[in-house]
Amino acid sequence: MIENIEKNTTTQTSMHLPVMESFYTIQGEGFYQGHAAYFIRLGGCDVGCVWCDVKDSWDIDAHPKFSIDQIVAKALEEVGGDPKNIIAVITGGEPLMHPLDALTDALHQVGFQTNIETSGAHPLSGHFDWICLSPKKFKFALPDVIQAANELKVIIFNKSDFAWAEKYAAEVNPACKLYIQPEWSKRAEMLPLMIDYVKSNPQWEICLQIHKYMDIP
Repeated sequence: MIENIEKNTTTQTSMHLPVMESFYTIQGEGFYQGHAAYFIRLGGCDVGCVWCDVKDSWDIDAHPKFSIDQIVAKALEEVGGDPKNIIAVITGGEPLMHPLDALTDALHQVGFQTNIETSGAHPLSGHFDWICLSPKKFKFALPDVIQAANELKVIIFNKSDFAWAEKYAAEVNPACKLYIQPEWSKRAEMLPLMIDYVKSNPQWEICLQIHKYMDIP
C-alpha cells in the first residue's frame, strides 16, 4: 500500500502537460469577469467547434510539455510572486482531456484560486474552486461535470441555441449561475435577441467577452 502511494505521488509530481500558452491578464467572461487572472491554456481538443477562436490548441502534439513545477513557477513569476486574490484559470482546448489533480493541488499550495473552463465532455479531474461549464453541441457534457458546475455559459450562435441553453439549465444544480454569451462574429445579430430573452427570462444573465473590447489576451 505504501509503495503504491509513493508511486502515485511520484507519477503526479513528474507529470508533464502540453501548454499552448499561459499569460497574466483580466478575466473577460462570466462570474469572475474583471478579476485578475492567470490563464493556463492546455493543448488538445476533440470537441471541434466550428467557430472556435483558438483552433491552434486542438492538436495535442503541437505544444511543448512542461512539468507541474515549471508551470507553477512560471505562474508565480508572471504574477509577481504573490498569487493572493488571483485566479488561475485552466482552459483549452479541452483541459479535461488531461488529469488535473496534480496541477490544481500545486496551484492551491502556492495560493492561487483554481478555476476551469470546460465543455464537460470528459470526466472531471482536479480540485477546483470554480467550474465554468460551456457545453457544446459537437460533444455532449457528462452528468458529473454538469452537476458540479458553478457557472453555465452557453454560446449563442443562432436562435436554436436558446433552447440548447434551457436544456442544460434544467440539468445543473440550483445554485449554478446562468449566462448566455454571443458568439463573437454574430454578436451584432444575436445581442438584440439575447436582450429580449433575458428580459423575459431573468434567471439568465448576458455575458460579453470584455477582454476583446479591452484588446487584451
